[in-house]
Amino acid sequence: MKKYPLEQLAFIKQKKLEEAEKILREKKALLAEEERKLHEHELERDQVLLHKEAKLKQMREALDEGAKAHKIEQMRQYLKLVKEDLQAKQRKVEDQKKKVHEAEQNVEKARLNMLEKQKNVEKLARHQKEWQKEEKKEQERKDEVVGDEMGSARHIMKKRKPPHG
Repeated sequence: MKKYPLEQLAFIKQKKLEEAEKILREKKALLAEEERKLHEHELERDQVLLHKEAKLKQMREALDEGAKAHKIEQMRQYLKLVKEDLQAKQRKVEDQKKKVHEAEQNVEKARLNMLEKQKNVEKLARHQKEWQKEEKKEQERKDEVVGDEMGSARHIMKKRKPPHG
């Protein structure tokens, strides 16, 4: 049987599919890393938030107990620093959410690209099967013609041979 004429193209398309699959795995790994960082930033922010709430409670208790004005002012200044730290942590969380979103979009693009490459490979595989069927039919027709010719030739040879007697 003849060699499939698009074999080289099929090989190239298969390689492109494998590369697209590799890129998708890489993009998924990057997404997982960005999600891990987001989780880390959220934990840090939540710890600062808990710390702020504890210090607020402590300041309220000090006010209720009639603490001196300079002590209350120190607590206010400290709370201001904690609030700034909390805002910085929240900005980190927001920035990381953007990175996660971008990574999710990259995964989706890579997934769609991989699916497109997969369709190309499958389409060419179907074409190859059809081509092979047609080649087989063509070969069978040729074999049949050769068989008919050989049968005709034998018949003619038998007619020409004088009978042995």
